[in-house]
Amino acid sequence: MAGLVCSKSGMEQVLVENEVQQVKLLDSVNDDHGGVIVELSEAMDLKVFALMLKASIALWRSQGKRGVWIKIPIELINLAEAAVKEGFWFHHAEPKYLMLAFWIPEGAHTLPANASHCVSIVAFVMNNKREVLVVQEKSGIFRGKGIWKFPTGGVDEGEDICAGAIREVKEETAIDTEFVEVLAFWYEIYCNIIYHLQFKGHLINASPCVSSMGL
Repeated sequence: MAGLVCSKSGMEQVLVENEVQQVKLLDSVNDDHGGVIVELSEAMDLKVFALMLKASIALWRSQGKRGVWIKIPIELINLAEAAVKEGFWFHHAEPKYLMLAFWIPEGAHTLPANASHCVSIVAFVMNNKREVLVVQEKSGIFRGKGIWKFPTGGVDEGEDICAGAIREVKEETAIDTEFVEVLAFWYEIYCNIIYHLQFKGHLINASPCVSSMGL
């Protein structure tokens, strides 16, 4: 059984099985919402981490902190077990790390859910003759059906929407375009929510036969 006794700089005196022990605190930074963020980077024994985590939570609770985020790199993933036992939950995972979350106050937490939305674009591109750029798909549901459509595609993670639209047109048609404006916005709900943006663009350069080029 562990309990907080008092704190010193970077250390906590913790009562463990009726003995007072000096325990190092986890390094953390304050976030903008009354919580703290911990980014683990050094390997440590699981029991040592568990004790450090208990002491740190006790201190954060005494300071009135709210949400706690712990970022665990994949090479230290064994430490997640101790955090889960303290009440942390998996918030999201990326290829090289796991993010855990914990809510100190009583009651329901107000931490944001992980990102779950995708953004795609539909490109309406017109030249100075008011001709519109269309393509035929070489893959997908319209393959081989002779259907002409606007260039479409998904915006990459962290990519500016305007840049993503220009990139998708370039990838599908080898044509350089200039972003002008957003024409429409709508969404569909599948397993995630997908937002669609239709944008208007101008051709910068093109060959005479670009209308027949596809994915």
